[in-house]
Amino acid sequence: MSSMFGKPRAAPSAADRLPHSLVPECNVAILGCRGAGKSALTVKFLTKRFISEYDPNLEDTYTSEEIVDQQPVLLKVMDTADQDAPLNCERYLHWANVFLVVYSIDNKKSFEGCHQYLDIISLHSKGIQHNYPVLLLGNKLDMEQYRQVTKSDGQALAAKYGCLLYEVSACLDFESVQHVFHEAVREMRREMEKSLPVRPLFITEERPCLHMVTPTPVASKHGLASCTFNTLSTVNYKEIPSVAQAKLVTVKSSRAQSKRKAPTLTLLKGFKIF
Repeated sequence: MSSMFGKPRAAPSAADRLPHSLVPECNVAILGCRGAGKSALTVKFLTKRFISEYDPNLEDTYTSEEIVDQQPVLLKVMDTADQDAPLNCERYLHWANVFLVVYSIDNKKSFEGCHQYLDIISLHSKGIQHNYPVLLLGNKLDMEQYRQVTKSDGQALAAKYGCLLYEVSACLDFESVQHVFHEAVREMRREMEKSLPVRPLFITEERPCLHMVTPTPVASKHGLASCTFNTLSTVNYKEIPSVAQAKLVTVKSSRAQSKRKAPTLTLLKGFKIF
């Protein structure tokens, strides 16, 4: 990827590259008051370099092909140029998948300005009934000795709007800045997974079927032949054939001519006992 800010980072190898039409996109809008460090964070992520001077009126969108969790993504970053309040918000509200709201830990005013951006995003999400991942980012961690916004202040604001909080420095290590942008991609993926339609789950009812062995004749006190059956273990089948009733057997006794019914058994279809 080419860049106007200097030598770019190494792009994925040719073997790892996919046509841009096949690579999923993640649009990240960086919001915040002037001087919060939005452009410095963007340049740090794209080039690993820190540049302190920027044109505060310059707004642009940059593209970088990234590998996040071994999956390619076309990451587009909009470095917005609002002054001290949100203006013409539609240009990024309808474009972005993820929002990074930036403040400077040494500037209380920039932190207070985050409330306006978070309110606008919240209203937009409710209006279209879609949740957008939001990351609250405290920049200029290298200015710790001049801190005006405590970390607990940032945590309270993040909890109020249900977003993640990170504190980084655009002029220090690159890895922490990269982690924030990659986490934005992960949050977008998680949100997309939530919105996927749920597949219906079909469950086949399994019914127990009793298997019986050959009856063993046992002598009766009254001279009648009776049978005993050993029942095997129950086995589950998805389909069970229809059952038939065994015939009634009439047995004559030597003492009485009364009719007696033999035990009635329910067996599998095709099997009868007389």
